[in-house]
Amino acid sequence: MYIKELIKVAIKSIFSNKLRTFLTMLGIIIGIASVITIVSLGEGGKTAILGEFEKIGVNIFSVRPRTDVEITESDRLTVKDVEMIRKRVSSVKYAAPVAQKFGLVKPGKRTKRALFIATDFDYGNVSNLKIVYGRFLNERDILLGRNVVLIDRESAKELFGYEDCVGQTIKVGSSTSFDTAKIIGVIDSGSYRALGGAAADQFPVIAAMPITYAQKIFDDVTISQIYVMTYKSDQLDEATSQVVRLLELRHHNKDKYKTENFVNFMEQFERILGIFTTVMSAIAAISLLVGGIGVMNIMLVAVTERTREIGIRKAIGATQRDILVQFLIEALLISLIGGSVGTLLGYLLANLVGPFIQITPVVSLKTILIAFVFSSAVGIFFGIYPAKRAAQLDPIVALRYE
Repeated sequence: MYIKELIKVAIKSIFSNKLRTFLTMLGIIIGIASVITIVSLGEGGKTAILGEFEKIGVNIFSVRPRTDVEITESDRLTVKDVEMIRKRVSSVKYAAPVAQKFGLVKPGKRTKRALFIATDFDYGNVSNLKIVYGRFLNERDILLGRNVVLIDRESAKELFGYEDCVGQTIKVGSSTSFDTAKIIGVIDSGSYRALGGAAADQFPVIAAMPITYAQKIFDDVTISQIYVMTYKSDQLDEATSQVVRLLELRHHNKDKYKTENFVNFMEQFERILGIFTTVMSAIAAISLLVGGIGVMNIMLVAVTERTREIGIRKAIGATQRDILVQFLIEALLISLIGGSVGTLLGYLLANLVGPFIQITPVVSLKTILIAFVFSSAVGIFFGIYPAKRAAQLDPIVALRYE
């Protein structure tokens, strides 16, 4: 029997019992739809996050004291180190220190816990901070140690009930002493709170201030790291080694500092996100196995129902190979139709869910091809046993079957 004829017979058999066929396909549809949705959202999320890192720049690195060796007071990073990096390393465009202190703010009679981020004017150049109102720190703020701060939108709403609070004053400090500072800018919360790291979520208020001002009102202001930006991305490795060498010469030590660049971080993050997406897809694909069992079950039922038909086909010349191929084609068609519907459903679900989580789904041709190959493999794998059982039926026994 020709393949075209076999396909016609398979289609006729599939559509002769539509409800049963649909229920058989349901496992395949759910499995493929889940995989397509998860992979599309995962790829879209990865693209969005890596895009944010690229905005910061691939020619940026940070240097900080190592945590796996003993660090003495003389090894700690200083404001003078930042100045020397700017002056001595020719490939460095910007360099900014970052120190964090926990404290309190008083917008009036109320007291709020706050995370203070001490830095200087160059941080606005090496970061992706978006100024919503006012301005960022300038050189005179750092030089004079001015009592000025910036807060983010969420902090502004927490303290004043509205965003544009530039010009307002708040008291900043610790439980033992406070100083009055003027708000000179409000920054977009997303990028700003990222600067605070994991600790940012624990504080209702985040405020940035000149590092020289922080050293006046707080005890033991320690620079945790220095962010450095080079003029070009191909200067990154050279600048990294020069900065570390300069710090070692200034502090008379060796192997006390570590560096991290955003290129390596992006690669690691992309790899981790890829693993996460793969694991989630594998979990979703388990439903495909359930769907495959459904395909095998329905094909075994079909073999039983069509035993007499198989006997007639064999009696008029159909070979075991013809019967085997016929039932394999039926199983394959069920899986492919289910895979097609699942792919379409997955695409629609991804585009429906994406806007709610602010992600643009990325549905690649590779993902669709993998879905189709996988659904085909399920059909063939779970269709082999019923097909072999049909092909091996004795034609005389099959003809006598009622």
